Amino acid sequence: MTDTTPASVDETDEFDGIDPFDDAASVPDDDRDESSFALFEGDEGRLDEPQRRALVALLRHSYISARTHADEWRAVLDAEHQLRSRLNDLFLELHVDRDREVAWKRQARSESQRRGFPTLLRDVPYTREETIVLVWLRMRLRADARPGPDQVVVDRSEILAHVAGFRPATATDRTRDEGRVAKAVERLVTARVLLKTSDPDRFRIASVVEVLLPLERLLELDAWLASTALASATTASGDVPGGAEPSLPADLDLDAETDDTEEGAA
Repeated sequence: MTDTTPASVDETDEFDGIDPFDDAASVPDDDRDESSFALFEGDEGRLDEPQRRALVALLRHSYISARTHADEWRAVLDAEHQLRSRLNDLFLELHVDRDREVAWKRQARSESQRRGFPTLLRDVPYTREETIVLVWLRMRLRADARPGPDQVVVDRSEILAHVAGFRPATATDRTRDEGRVAKAVERLVTARVLLKTSDPDRFRIASVVEVLLPLERLLELDAWLASTALASATTASGDVPGGAEPSLPADLDLDAETDDTEEGAA
């Protein structure tokens, strides 16, 4: 004879405190959160839309700041760990300066000399003119106590005049020299080290220049410029003797693509 007596049911063990008719309770939190990140069919990304936009901005631009990319800057502050992890996957480092409200990427360096990493950034040394302008901008920013970021304004004519002071008396091709300075200014504008204003010949100095040139580096380069200015006085072309280049690696990708323009009243 078959025993048809129903087995005893331990209601507590069967449902373990979860209501089987509660759809929200039956879906693990992790699965529900991950599915909410999907922005298109087949999307397996783990960042939400603001975080993704911040990641793209970090990859596309030399840096982002509270002034140039307000929304992306807030996303960096909210998801610094996640964004650092994504950049690390690409052999890049994320640097965030909360005081100056700026974030930027750098190429990661292997601790082993035998094993290098694939690179996404071009490590192009600054030209002599770019170095002269950067050092001068950093000194101007350091000397100005005006509150708030990106408040110091310089004229194109001031930049030209300062770099001209490094031309030896024997240099005769003034047009070529001024063309080099113009290219230096253009590259620094592209990198947002110089920020455009409503006047095409006036620029604001971005606070990121303090990141590029910390005080000890500033003093080192200032001494370098003084020595090369003396040495170049013996050459007719005004070039650095022996073709020497400034020992200043491009920690920020000055050639990073950018479509945005930074304009405003100075």
